[in-house]
Amino acid sequence: MSTINLTITQIFNDDCKEVIDLILPIQQIEFNVPITIEGQPDLLDIESNYHQTGGNFWAAKVDGELVGTIALLNTGHNACALRKMFVKKEFRGKEYSIAQKLLETLVAYCRENNITEIYLGTVDMLKAAHRFYEKNDFNLIEVTDLPSYFPRMMADNKFYHLHLDL
Repeated sequence: MSTINLTITQIFNDDCKEVIDLILPIQQIEFNVPITIEGQPDLLDIESNYHQTGGNFWAAKVDGELVGTIALLNTGHNACALRKMFVKKEFRGKEYSIAQKLLETLVAYCRENNITEIYLGTVDMLKAAHRFYEKNDFNLIEVTDLPSYFPRMMADNKFYHLHLDL
């Protein structure tokens, strides 16, 4: 196991450019997801879209370099949408466990804030992401099983749910 200087911290609007510079190339270049920054206006105002609604947005940094993100969009109803889970290619996998640590941070926040239902949408081509969520006890659900208040992203076509016991 490699020893890295990993920190997970909340991020705010002054981090927007750095977040966009991490996420867009992963979406567009690595996975060919047809999405632009215009289709993700939440990334231009993290504070209004996440923090002010009772959610949060975290960054994983290695030696100060942004290498991963995860966000929680509070949807009310003791539920949330997991959003913007990305880890830079060079830092993926069990060797660093960055995705796992980001998810654990989000789950801990849910428990502290009485959020018992976590929903997420993803795209069918992200097979490693599907395995990761399933390994972490998320259940694949049909789009018709999403609650009416789940804010669906147009590109998403696979959906997962995790129930937390508090």
